[in-house]
Amino acid sequence: MKISTKGRYGLTIMIELAKHYGDGPLPLRKIAEEKNLSEAYLEQLVSPLRIAGLVKSVRGAYGGYLLAIPPSKISAADVIRVLEGPIQPVEGIEEEEPPQQQLWIRIRDAVKQVLDTTTIEDLANYTDETEYDGYMFYI
Repeated sequence: MKISTKGRYGLTIMIELAKHYGDGPLPLRKIAEEKNLSEAYLEQLVSPLRIAGLVKSVRGAYGGYLLAIPPSKISAADVIRVLEGPIQPVEGIEEEEPPQQQLWIRIRDAVKQVLDTTTIEDLANYTDETEYDGYMFYI
């Protein structure tokens, strides 16, 4: 499964809003400047997030966006599903042989489990010292 810039930048928006949760609205201009991203592109991404009820917009001179619900209640999967659609590594697995079909299902379930159990709050609070049960790869 390849997550496009929509999903990556959407997570960036949500993480930045979580870091400022409770501080009032945050303009997308500020996120765009700090992360060196296109403000126009971020505007396109925030619209489906607003429609999905994950963010709220505030108009006016001190306007911007804020999380509609606490960051601990929003999973990475919520954001990815809104911006990317269903989480599936391969389309049309019904026509695959049973061994491959089971492999794709196991991969999908593993990715879903990680995204479902990772909250925006987890991502916003991440530091280099944060301990996670990661995988160790040896080459």
